[in-house]
Amino acid sequence: MLFKKLLIAILLFSNSIVSFSGNPFYQEVKRELQKEIIKRANIALHEIPITITAEHSSRSAGGLHDYFSEGDYWWPNPNDPNGPYIQKDGLSNPDNFVAHRKAMIRFSQIIGTLSSAYLVTGDEKYVQHAFLHLNAWFVDTATLMNPSLFYSQAIKGKATGRSIGVIDMIQMMEVAQGIMVMEKAKTIHQKDLSKIKEWFSSYLKWVTTHTYGIEEREAKNNHGTCWVMQVAVFAKLVNDQTLLNECKNRFKNNLLPSQLDKNGSFPLELKRTKPYGYSLFNLDAMVTICRTLSNTQEDLWDFKLDDGRSLKSAVEFMFPFVDNKNSWTYAHDVMYWNDWPVAQPFLVFAYSKYGDQSWLNTWKRLDHFPKTEEIIRNLPVRNPLIWLNN
Repeated sequence: MLFKKLLIAILLFSNSIVSFSGNPFYQEVKRELQKEIIKRANIALHEIPITITAEHSSRSAGGLHDYFSEGDYWWPNPNDPNGPYIQKDGLSNPDNFVAHRKAMIRFSQIIGTLSSAYLVTGDEKYVQHAFLHLNAWFVDTATLMNPSLFYSQAIKGKATGRSIGVIDMIQMMEVAQGIMVMEKAKTIHQKDLSKIKEWFSSYLKWVTTHTYGIEEREAKNNHGTCWVMQVAVFAKLVNDQTLLNECKNRFKNNLLPSQLDKNGSFPLELKRTKPYGYSLFNLDAMVTICRTLSNTQEDLWDFKLDDGRSLKSAVEFMFPFVDNKNSWTYAHDVMYWNDWPVAQPFLVFAYSKYGDQSWLNTWKRLDHFPKTEEIIRNLPVRNPLIWLNN
């Protein structure tokens, strides 16, 4: 009788783990990352909040609480040093103001790490420290960021902000995803959680109604993809079914038809000066959209256009070039060619759907924690566990 009770208890505990971990592939990914997650999370417990109010640029047209960044590929004109900047596509200017973006990326890394550790251990000390940072960014009126991007990717002498600056907000996706992992923790103050969700609702209203957001939504390349990706994640956090449905429709009727070639490539990304990095980036974003929006009612992984094009064909096109970059038959990137690929999320997300072991094996052997800033910036999904838990 005692053995029977013990067996039932073990089964109930086992079932609770499966329920908590969600996707059955979660355990396999967990085994790969758990040790490093705990190590990094214990370091993050000692990090203090740093929001955009810590630094301000004299070139910003906004105030202390307004996010500001400058376009990466814009440089001083050697023929007119004090005049408007000129573009050098693919070449990042190291002197442009990116302190706010770095603060946002740091914030994302901290929340992604702490929520991953909570998912692995169930220890609410990680949740408590995460909310110290969350409150600084979204609740505390002295340090919060305004829920808009009026002054993102500005160009000296040309624009105080641009629609393509909306893409900077993808760095907040793992913040939102982390909140969804932690929101049922016992130590959370519901009033704070409510204010945080109100912040994301306000941003969604801005990005879906302001000219910058509308123009970005209509972009034909990775910018349009990233609009759908970020809006989908934020809409899921605040349970905005109208926006979730709009994102599904845009994926099926806009993104795939206009961007995906019959061979599985993204021609608009291949035309860029960094075709390899942009192809990876756009594929990661497309796959994250599928991971976010698919459910038992509708699985976007299975969606195909009338001519047979599907996201699976994009994964199959890009995988050989990730498994063996030397097989890449297109132009090399003008910068950071040697830094790609890393443990691209499309590999593990697509594996969780289709079960191709070679995709997971390649993901396992690649770098899960890159150190190059440009790579980190273009890898907004850095903590796959928090995406696989539901």
